Amino acid sequence: MRFSICSLFSGSSGNCTYVGSEDTHILVDCGCTGKKVMQSLDQIGVDSKAIDAILITHEHTDHIQGAGVLSRKLNVPIYANEDTWNAMRDKVGKIDEKNIRIFSNDMDFYIKDINIEPYQIPHDAANPVGFCLYCGNKKISITTDLGYTNNKIINKIMDSDLVVLESNHDIDMLKAGPYPFVLKRRILGKKGHLSNTDAGKAITELINGKVTHVLLGHLSRQNNLPELAYQTVVEILTSNGIKPGSDLVIDMTYRDQVGNFYHLGA
Repeated sequence: MRFSICSLFSGSSGNCTYVGSEDTHILVDCGCTGKKVMQSLDQIGVDSKAIDAILITHEHTDHIQGAGVLSRKLNVPIYANEDTWNAMRDKVGKIDEKNIRIFSNDMDFYIKDINIEPYQIPHDAANPVGFCLYCGNKKISITTDLGYTNNKIINKIMDSDLVVLESNHDIDMLKAGPYPFVLKRRILGKKGHLSNTDAGKAITELINGKVTHVLLGHLSRQNNLPELAYQTVVEILTSNGIKPGSDLVIDMTYRDQVGNFYHLGA
């Protein structure tokens, strides 16, 4: 059984990830225009009419911008926890009642043959979550938009085959950059975003599980560079005796283009 993932967009300007099996097709977040999402799906060979659901991690615009449009256009249900629904309701426009799906953070649920397990993460939103997705004997975890990791989060995603992990900013670039102090403090805070260094340290813990691929995601437009994020993470791993490319694969996601299409168990 094949379990696939492709980052369509990932960054401070918009986020959307495709996860699918042979029979099930899901979007995790939909933070770009519906048109851009549909064009990106076409680019990777996925018919937008086949999308079964949109999962929402939290209500920030860069995660929900196109969700309402696609739900109405494709008659697709949107899944979110109750706090997130209440926070995003006025932002996504009118959604058909049958397409409003509320989940609880402490209960997993199925969309056809994919099992979804939400888990709470620390971020400045109503009730933000990450997702673990299971199909057959494969597991994919999406963990972005969090101020820090802890043992509970690491243990939750450690047995994944592939993890999308936030690598939002370079700390020095952020501190020296043009953002106002209040915004810098928010990003660096406990409910902000993971830095490149944070991501590298988290991966040194994940290596104790069965993770074979980590995709670095949600890079800041102003305070990061893909090359810098990758270099920082690789240096941290190497200094801890971990060999990228051998012990595990580190790859990038991109703000304005689709990333590599991964097929697990193919």
